[in-house]
Amino acid sequence: MKDRLEQSKALASNARLSILTWLSDPDAHFSHQATGRPSDIGVCVTLITAKLDMAQPTVSRHLELLRRAGFLSVNKIGRWSYFQRDEAAISEFKGWINDHL
Repeated sequence: MKDRLEQSKALASNARLSILTWLSDPDAHFSHQATGRPSDIGVCVTLITAKLDMAQPTVSRHLELLRRAGFLSVNKIGRWSYFQRDEAAISEFKGWINDHL
């Protein structure tokens, strides 16, 4: 079980919530990814950076917080990082919220 406080903090950002929303249907939001189907390999950081219209280090920080919270997994292909939602972890967190609020 991940630290619930860390998970809650990871969700306390519109940018991070947007990332999770987009990655729930990556083929619809990132269909222009040339290196592979987003639902198969994940979404490249550069595409998430462009969609957020933020600096790459800022986006990387958001992605790292979501990864540490357990909501994202990263797939490294060469020098590129591709991110996907961890649906099991998200579902577990939702269940915990439902049970404790």
